Amino acid sequence: MGELRDTLESHVSKGSVPGAVGLVARGDRVEVAAVGSADIEGTAPMGRDSIFRIASITKPIVAAAVMMLVEDGRIALDDPVGQWLPELASPSVVRTPAAPVDDVVPAVRPITVFHLLSSRAGYGFPSDFSLPAAAPLFSELKQGPPQPQTVPAPDEWMARLSRIPLLHQPGDGWLYNLSSDLQGVLIARVTGRPLPEFLAERLFEPLGMADTAFAVPAAKLDRFTGYYRTDPEGGLELVDAADGQWSSTPAFPSGAGGLVSTVDDWLAFGRMLLAEGTAGGRRVLMPESVRQMTANHLTPSERASAGLFLEGMGWGFGGAVDVEAVQLWSVPGRYGWVGGTGTTAHITPSTGAVTIMLSQLEMGGPSFPALMRDFWRYAAGV
Repeated sequence: MGELRDTLESHVSKGSVPGAVGLVARGDRVEVAAVGSADIEGTAPMGRDSIFRIASITKPIVAAAVMMLVEDGRIALDDPVGQWLPELASPSVVRTPAAPVDDVVPAVRPITVFHLLSSRAGYGFPSDFSLPAAAPLFSELKQGPPQPQTVPAPDEWMARLSRIPLLHQPGDGWLYNLSSDLQGVLIARVTGRPLPEFLAERLFEPLGMADTAFAVPAAKLDRFTGYYRTDPEGGLELVDAADGQWSSTPAFPSGAGGLVSTVDDWLAFGRMLLAEGTAGGRRVLMPESVRQMTANHLTPSERASAGLFLEGMGWGFGGAVDVEAVQLWSVPGRYGWVGGTGTTAHITPSTGAVTIMLSQLEMGGPSFPALMRDFWRYAAGV
C-alpha cells in the first residue's frame, strides 16, 4: 500500500498531475491509494470514490454489452450491420489509403458485427493521421479527445459518417476508436433503447457500478475531478471543469470514450471478466463471450500495421491483449486499455489481477506516459 502511494505521489509532488487513484487487486487482496487533489487548486482531496472521465476504457464495457445482444440472439457475430445501420449498408472505400476522399471503390463485403467488435470495419484512426480520409473523422464526427457536448445526435452522426469513405475494405485491417462508437449506436438501434439505459440495466446495476454513466448528476459533482493537459510551459491547463461537458447528458453517448466512473466500479467489471462472466453468484456474460472478448483477433500483419498503437499487443473486443512480453510489465493474455484522459485498466487472467489507475491528465502530454509506466511497473512487481 505504501509503495503504491509513493509511486503515485512522486508524480503529484512534481506537479505533473493534480492527483490520481490507483488500485491493484489480486483475489480478495485490494490495494488502493488516492493521492493529490481533485483539481489544481486543491479544493478537495482525492478520494477512493472520486469520479473520473475514463475515456477509452469505456470500450471494453460497451463491447461486453454487444456480446450480451449476441447471447440474447438479437444479433450474431457474422451478421451484416447494414440491417440496423442502413447508413453502412453500401459503403465506399478509398482506392488506396493515401487516395483523395473522392477516389473510391465499392466495398467488396459487408461490415459485420465481428468487424465492429474487432475494430476492423474500415473506419477509424490509422497510424498515419495525415491520410485524406482520416481528416473528416475529426472535422465531421469529432473523433479524438472526448468532447461530449459537441458531437451530434446518433442519427445525424451516422448521416455524416455515411458520406465518409472507409480507409480499407471491411475486415482487411485494424483501425482505432470509431468502431466502438458504432457499437454504441448498434446497441441502441437493435434494442430500440438509448445506450445509457441499456448499459444501466444490463451491466451497471447488476455489477453495482453506481457511479458509472455518461454524465455526472448534480448530487455527485463534489466527487468529480477536473481534466487537464500539459501547457507549452510545462504547467497544467484546465480542459474541462467538474461542472463542464460531463455535467449534462450528451446527445451522443460515446461507446468509444464517453463514460465516467470510479476505480471500484471498473474493478467490479474487471472481476466479472476474471470470473468468466459471473458476479455475486449471478451470470452477466457466458464464459465463451468473455473468452472472445479477451482473445487476440488480429493477424501479425494487422498488428504490425497498427504501429505504436499496438506494440507487442493484439486486439480483442474493446481492448488490447498482450501477445509478446515486449515490456517488463507485459504478460501474455493481459487484457485492457488506456484512456486519453489519464486512465488505464487491465485484467490479467493468469495472475487473477485487476489493475486500474485513474488520473486527470490528458495522455497526449509528456507526463502521463511516465505516470502510466510507473504504475504498470508497480502493479507487475517489477
